[in-house]
Amino acid sequence: MNLLHSTPRRAALVMVVVALSALLSACSNFPSRQPPLYIWDDMKWQPKYKAQQQSKFFYDQRDSRRPVSGTVPQENFQPEQVLATGITASNEYVARNPEPLDKAVLLRGQQKFNVYCSPCHDRTGSGRGIVAARSSWVPGNLHDDRVVNMVDGEIFNVITMGRRSMPAYRFQINEKDRWAIVAYVRALQLSWRGTINEVPADMQAKLR
Repeated sequence: MNLLHSTPRRAALVMVVVALSALLSACSNFPSRQPPLYIWDDMKWQPKYKAQQQSKFFYDQRDSRRPVSGTVPQENFQPEQVLATGITASNEYVARNPEPLDKAVLLRGQQKFNVYCSPCHDRTGSGRGIVAARSSWVPGNLHDDRVVNMVDGEIFNVITMGRRSMPAYRFQINEKDRWAIVAYVRALQLSWRGTINEVPADMQAKLR
């Protein structure tokens, strides 16, 4: 009975020794041109084409493909300086917002302002957002003379590049939406500083 039981055990032991030997043979402490034994390749083997190689997949047998018609490499893209930075070629801030100041732009500016700006400046622009309430940092009041006296291009540039403790938002907000935010900031300032005489006559009675 012992012999019968020992035979399967011996066979199992031999298999374990063989498996361990195979694993150990994959390890070496000297360089070799032979690839090691891969149990998990961890993406070391990737089916891909290399430059100037042949491909049977494409009709012209070339693996290197021409760029898609109409595309521009990102490193060669040159955005229009005024729209992208708010600064002219003569290194001056743009005086006026290039976006049309209509209802659609103001509504888009309001939406983006409430998403990106209100956590610090609150929805009125006073600088009393939730960030200010829970930290020692005091965001700027957009109704201060310092901000009101900025031209549109400077406000846009601050949103784009950041200033002091304010981070840049050029990657989170596209150009048109940044200009829309500038338009909405002007609307907020007008709502704080405007007088009854600046309201259309047919609407003055509704405000009193």
